[in-house]
Amino acid sequence: MAMASVRSGLLRTALRGGSRPSAPLKRGFASSSHHDDAYETAKWEKITYLGVATCTVLAIYNLSKGHSHHEEPTPYSYLHIRNKEFPWGPDGLFEKKMHH
Repeated sequence: MAMASVRSGLLRTALRGGSRPSAPLKRGFASSSHHDDAYETAKWEKITYLGVATCTVLAIYNLSKGHSHHEEPTPYSYLHIRNKEFPWGPDGLFEKKMHH
Protein backbone atom coordinates (compact mmCIF):
# COMPACT_ATOMS: atom_id res chain seq x y z
CA MET A 1 0.00 0.00 0.00
CA ALA A 2 2.84 2.35 0.77
CA MET A 3 4.29 1.69 -2.65
CA ALA A 4 0.96 2.64 -4.31
CA SER A 5 0.80 5.97 -2.47
CA VAL A 6 4.39 6.82 -3.50
CA ARG A 7 3.58 5.98 -7.12
CA SER A 8 0.43 8.12 -7.06
CA GLY A 9 2.40 10.98 -5.53
CA LEU A 10 5.01 10.74 -8.27
CA LEU A 11 2.27 10.56 -10.88
CA ARG A 12 0.59 13.71 -9.50
CA THR A 13 3.94 15.56 -9.49
CA ALA A 14 4.63 14.54 -13.08
CA LEU A 15 1.17 15.65 -14.22
CA ARG A 16 1.51 19.03 -12.46
CA GLY A 17 4.70 19.86 -14.34
CA GLY A 18 7.38 18.11 -12.43
CA SER A 19 9.81 20.03 -10.33
CA ARG A 20 9.54 23.79 -10.48
CA PRO A 21 12.57 26.03 -11.04
CA SER A 22 13.74 27.79 -7.92
CA ALA A 23 13.73 31.29 -9.51
CA PRO A 24 11.43 32.45 -12.32
CA LEU A 25 13.14 33.18 -15.61
CA LYS A 26 13.59 36.89 -16.30
CA ARG A 27 12.73 37.99 -19.80
CA GLY A 28 14.68 40.99 -21.11
CA PHE A 29 14.05 43.20 -24.08
CA ALA A 30 15.96 42.52 -27.27
CA SER A 31 17.58 45.97 -27.34
CA SER A 32 18.69 45.91 -23.71
CA SER A 33 21.15 43.11 -24.29
CA HIS A 34 22.99 44.95 -27.08
CA HIS A 35 22.91 48.68 -26.44
CA ASP A 36 22.75 51.00 -23.53
CA ASP A 37 20.05 53.70 -23.48
CA ALA A 38 22.62 56.45 -22.90
CA TYR A 39 24.57 55.26 -25.94
CA GLU A 40 21.44 55.37 -28.12
CA THR A 41 20.51 58.83 -26.84
CA ALA A 42 23.99 60.18 -27.55
CA LYS A 43 23.97 58.62 -31.02
CA TRP A 44 20.65 60.19 -32.03
CA GLU A 45 21.67 63.53 -30.53
CA LYS A 46 24.78 63.54 -32.76
CA ILE A 47 22.69 62.54 -35.79
CA THR A 48 20.25 65.37 -35.08
CA TYR A 49 23.00 67.99 -34.78
CA LEU A 50 24.62 66.73 -37.97
CA GLY A 51 21.26 66.89 -39.80
CA VAL A 52 20.57 70.44 -38.59
CA ALA A 53 24.04 71.56 -39.66
CA THR A 54 23.65 69.90 -43.08
CA CYS A 55 20.24 71.48 -43.70
CA THR A 56 21.55 74.90 -42.65
CA VAL A 57 24.52 74.67 -45.02
CA LEU A 58 22.30 73.55 -47.90
CA ALA A 59 19.81 76.34 -47.22
CA ILE A 60 22.56 78.99 -47.18
CA TYR A 61 24.00 77.59 -50.41
CA ASN A 62 20.61 77.54 -52.18
CA LEU A 63 19.63 81.01 -51.01
CA SER A 64 22.99 82.54 -51.94
CA LYS A 65 22.73 81.43 -55.57
CA GLY A 66 21.22 83.93 -57.94
CA HIS A 67 17.87 83.24 -59.48
CA SER A 68 16.50 84.31 -62.82
CA HIS A 69 13.82 86.96 -63.06
CA HIS A 70 11.04 86.42 -65.55
CA GLU A 71 10.23 89.05 -68.11
CA GLU A 72 7.04 91.02 -67.77
CA PRO A 73 4.25 89.59 -69.93
CA THR A 74 3.16 91.49 -73.01
CA PRO A 75 0.29 93.84 -72.11
CA TYR A 76 -2.33 92.66 -74.59
CA SER A 77 -5.31 94.98 -74.98
CA TYR A 78 -7.88 92.23 -74.31
CA LEU A 79 -6.48 91.36 -70.86
CA HIS A 80 -7.72 93.06 -67.66
CA ILE A 81 -10.81 94.60 -69.26
CA ARG A 82 -12.73 96.73 -66.74
CA ASN A 83 -16.28 97.62 -67.65
CA LYS A 84 -17.05 98.96 -64.19
CA GLU A 85 -14.82 100.37 -61.44
CA PHE A 86 -14.13 98.30 -58.36
CA PRO A 87 -15.35 99.77 -55.05
CA TRP A 88 -11.73 100.18 -53.90
CA GLY A 89 -10.42 101.92 -57.02
CA PRO A 90 -9.48 101.36 -60.64
CA ASP A 91 -7.02 98.51 -60.05
CA GLY A 92 -7.55 95.08 -58.52
CA LEU A 93 -6.57 94.49 -54.90
CA PHE A 94 -3.47 92.46 -55.71
CA GLU A 95 -2.39 94.01 -58.99
CA LYS A 96 0.26 96.57 -59.70
CA LYS A 97 -1.03 99.91 -60.89
CA MET A 98 -1.05 99.91 -64.65
CA HIS A 99 -0.85 103.19 -66.49
CA HIS A 100 -2.80 103.19 -69.75
